[in-house]
Order: sequence, then structure tokens, then C-alpha cells
Amino acid sequence: MAEPSNSIHFGIIGCANIARKVARAINLAPNSVLHAIASRSIEKAKQFAIQNGFSDSVKIYGSYTEILDDPFVDVVYIPLPTTLHVEWAVLAAQKKKHLLLEKPTALDVGELDKILEACESNGVQFMDGSMWLHHPRTTKMKEFISDSQLLGQLNFIHSTSTISSSSEFLENDVRVKPDMDSLGALGDLGWYCIGAILWAKDYHIPTSVTALPDIVKNSAGVILSFTASFHYNQEDKTTFATIDCSFLSHTSMDLAISGSNGSLYLHDYIIPFQENSASFEFTLGAKLVELHIGWNVTPEKVEVVNELPQEALMVQELARIVQNIKNSGGHPEAKWPEISRKTQLVLDAVKRSIDLGCKTVCL
Repeated sequence: MAEPSNSIHFGIIGCANIARKVARAINLAPNSVLHAIASRSIEKAKQFAIQNGFSDSVKIYGSYTEILDDPFVDVVYIPLPTTLHVEWAVLAAQKKKHLLLEKPTALDVGELDKILEACESNGVQFMDGSMWLHHPRTTKMKEFISDSQLLGQLNFIHSTSTISSSSEFLENDVRVKPDMDSLGALGDLGWYCIGAILWAKDYHIPTSVTALPDIVKNSAGVILSFTASFHYNQEDKTTFATIDCSFLSHTSMDLAISGSNGSLYLHDYIIPFQENSASFEFTLGAKLVELHIGWNVTPEKVEVVNELPQEALMVQELARIVQNIKNSGGHPEAKWPEISRKTQLVLDAVKRSIDLGCKTVCL
């Protein structure tokens, strides 16, 4: 079937495992098409294309620069190790390519600022790969926690992102190598949890951040597991949040939000249990019955159906923005780089607290 004439052409730089998921998403989204892939090895790129059943029309390049020089590529997706992000993201922006950059976006906010400045000066859109933000469930949850008659004043947030890693992962994965991704679990998993707190708080920056003294690092000093707390002190509205991130635990993706009137809870906020629907539980006005032998209410299950998986919705949204820029004289949207920068800023504060021996860092 021929692609729509106004489809946005995506190129992928690097053949990381996550690139398989995003390549599928590009082909599922109605307004995008996978145009090219690039690896530092032409043989690796060819093998990646074969393994994923790419169409013969997908161009295959044996260097990253070739894909940036392709005039038909509108957007590049970059799932490279974090250490390489600033170099290739800046080069892509300078080539007028819009950017979908895998998280964590950079090693620190200084590096991210270089990327964002390159995007702004070249008029290209920036978006990071936080797929869960694009799920319609996320929009529905926001309606609940923003309604003063439902959640009420937001008091407490807790999020987890933990995975059970094999010995092979802990020895050889990019995410545990200091020269590839020195942030470890903080960057790979903490990005989600920090992002969830900021999302719940309408992207207000916390007053202070404190890492807790349960940090586990490998022999190279890369973080494998950590916990951190976040304090918001805004006039008379105080919110406390905690996150738990680890490569050494059973898989969990929990998000719990408690307010003065109600609470919201889900077990799969990062990756839904199913592709075509997702749910969360909401409890309003809960109290214990007489003798404390039960509750007066049970949680309401709110289910949200989605036609496309969240990664395809992410691609669709980015392609929509790029279409507007390319065909209608529109401008890049500031929302997405602002979200990424605030997430990186708070992530940096957690890293600083860890480096200082778990001292509180004020923002």
C-alpha cells in the first residue's frame, strides 16, 4: 500500500533494541513512514532490517552522517547511548532534522541545553521518548487529579520503576557502563519516576530533593538501585513524593497519588499490561467501617481504550507537529522540550544528592 503523500519520513540512528519498538510504531502511526536506518556498520544495519521485516523501500546506511545528509528524512530517532546524545542530536538539528531523542536525554542539563539550543536555532521540534505521556489513560488520570472535587489537594506521590536484571545485563549492558551511560538506573528508570512526579504536579519543580542511603552501585560506580524523596512547599500546599528505581528487583511500574479527598493507583503506568486498553483505580472518600473490619467503599476501575499503542501515539503527535511546521508554516511546540528540561534538571539534583552522600539539594 502506498504511503500518504504528506507522511513524515523518519530515520533511525542506531540499532538498539528499543529501536525495534519505535520502528514498529512509526509504521503503525497513520502520518509517518520509516524511510531509513543507520548503523556504524552497514552489515549490522542490513541485519537489523531483515530481522524486523522492513520494506525494501527502507534505505540502509552504514554511517550516521549519511542518514543526516538524506534530504528526504524529516525526523531522526536517536536511541544511542546517552554519552553520544549531545554530539549526534546537535548534528541532526544543524541538518534541520526534527528530533525524537531516547531518554535520558543527556548526562546533565548542560548537555541537554546544547541540544535544545541547536533545535531552537534551527527551527526543529524536540521530543524525548517518554511514551506513557501520550497514552489517553494519562490524559484521563490528569482529569481526575486536577478535579478539586475528586482528588482534592495533592498530598503524596509514589512511583516505582524496577526490573529484574540478568547477570549478562549487569555485566555487559550499555546502561551499566560508565563510558556509555554513567547515570545507570537513575537515567534509565529514574527518568520515568521523576517525570511522573512532575506530571502530577503540573511540572512545578520540587523545593528540595534527597537521595536515601540505600544506593547500590557496581564496581565501576554506576548506579544500579536507589531511592529518593522530593518535597514541595508551595505556600500552604505541601506535597511529598518518593521514588524507587532498581535493576535488582522484581519488575514494577507503580504510580500512587493521594489527595485530601481521594487516591489514584496503577501498576503499569510506564508500559500498560495490554496494548489496546489500560486502566487505573480511583478511590473517593474512603473510610474504615465500624470496628475497622473493612472499608466503606471499593476502588472504581477506570478503563481507557486506545486504538494505537502509546509509542505509535507518540510518533503520531510528533509527526503532526512536524507536518504543521513543514506544510503550514507552523513553529516548534515548546511544551515537549520544557518537559524534558525540567525532568533532566530534577534528575541532576538527585544525582548531586547521591554524589554528596545523600545530602538534601535545594532547587
